[in-house]
Amino acid sequence: MIRERHLLGPGPSNPYPEATRALAEPLLGHLDPEFLRIMDETCDMLREAWGTSNARTLPLSATGSAGMEAAFVNTVHPGDVVVVAVNGLFGQRMTDVAARCGAEVVAVDHDWGQPVDVDRVLSAHPSPAIIAAVHAETSTGVRSDIAALGAGKGDALLLTDAVTSIGGIELRADDWGVDIGYAGTQKCLGVAPGLAPFTINDRAFDRRVETPRSWYLDLGMLGGYVGEAGGRAQRTYHHTAPTAMVASLHAGLTRILDEGLEAVWARHQAVGDSLQAGLEEMGLELFAAEGHRLPDLTTVRVPEGVDSAAVRRELLERHGIEIGAGAGAYATSVWRIGLMGHNARPDAALLVLAALEDVLGRS
Repeated sequence: MIRERHLLGPGPSNPYPEATRALAEPLLGHLDPEFLRIMDETCDMLREAWGTSNARTLPLSATGSAGMEAAFVNTVHPGDVVVVAVNGLFGQRMTDVAARCGAEVVAVDHDWGQPVDVDRVLSAHPSPAIIAAVHAETSTGVRSDIAALGAGKGDALLLTDAVTSIGGIELRADDWGVDIGYAGTQKCLGVAPGLAPFTINDRAFDRRVETPRSWYLDLGMLGGYVGEAGGRAQRTYHHTAPTAMVASLHAGLTRILDEGLEAVWARHQAVGDSLQAGLEEMGLELFAAEGHRLPDLTTVRVPEGVDSAAVRRELLERHGIEIGAGAGAYATSVWRIGLMGHNARPDAALLVLAALEDVLGRS
């Protein structure tokens, strides 16, 4: 018997029902005029979700990790200095990807669970080509101040990971000075994993690598653009688009924008606050620094003497709830609980609190 499982970890959220239904619709060809209409509308809605007017805003046909690689491979020239704020696993991954592109990487390390220290990052090198940082660090549940980095970036390009922030917390790429951004569909957008919402402004595109090391992720091959920012792309065949996934993203974005972005952000905040207050009332200690905690992904320390894996297994088997383990050095000492997209509801917060209290009472 297949059980309905409540996915409350850092991985895919339960998709919005509209996004799930779209996956069951008859498939469209990738050159079908109806699909091209859906793609254009999806790009328009992604611009709104990103808070940008960038013409080159689109769902890349790959997951968020490929979005990260596309961001670096198209903008890092061999020998470029790239300053990376590292306050978790995905900041670490940025340093690896940038180095593979031939960058001189300047990593600004932070304690995990702490936000990015803007002053340290901006003073790490006098003239970097790129400054890169994670907005919402999935491994630690921490939000960092991207707007402050944008205000002080100077001539550098600001590259931002918004995988766990887009569609869940405030995100204003243009206002904050974000030049290149990538995200994923599986978090707060409430769509199955498989696409990387991506945006790059003209300033960054004009500095791009003419022949990137990746053929598939070469943004210069995706067609020219006409008109002002936000204009339509000239159609150029590059690859067969995942039409069902784009249709699902279209449905998920439609649902979010019908509710209203600010209302969606407020819903995530209220539910996250409720969960975190409930965890503290149970005597559990939150991991992320106070004042910088994500509402959509809560990190909590595993109580001393408790078997993290055993609790997670019992939650899944007894209650149909999946929460995530920690990452890196905190793999067995931190839990990650996601209330994202369709799961950002009061009943989901109450459900996980009751189930966790039940399991911990038995351990």
